[in-house]
Amino acid sequence: MKIPYQNFWGKQTIGQGSTFGAFVDIGDGVVIGSNCKIECFVSIPPGVTLEDDVFVGPQACFTNDKHPRARGEWKMSKTLVKQGASIGANATILPGIVIGRNATIGSGSVVTKDVPDNETWAGNPAKKI
Repeated sequence: MKIPYQNFWGKQTIGQGSTFGAFVDIGDGVVIGSNCKIECFVSIPPGVTLEDDVFVGPQACFTNDKHPRARGEWKMSKTLVKQGASIGANATILPGIVIGRNATIGSGSVVTKDVPDNETWAGNPAKKI
């Protein structure tokens, strides 16, 4: 069962059994599945969906705009992290990315394209290892 949650920034949907470290920022409309573990200092902006059993390491960062500007129009790109994926500490996930089921992203990686199911990617830019 997913539970609607509202904080200062808006409404999110968070599944049962998910846990959060300190200073996690969850944007408006974010969906987090059941039994996820989000470590401290993670930023999850609008447009991101984490399916069930996803791990996100400390200080990982998701982005949601390919061409960010301080002013003017912007276009949100959606990001999907599929069930069982693990994202290492300090990884950056660019917008519009799909990370496959049970995929692993190495610490400090910059993910610039889709990651298939069951693969391990690392580096800057992240590549299959």
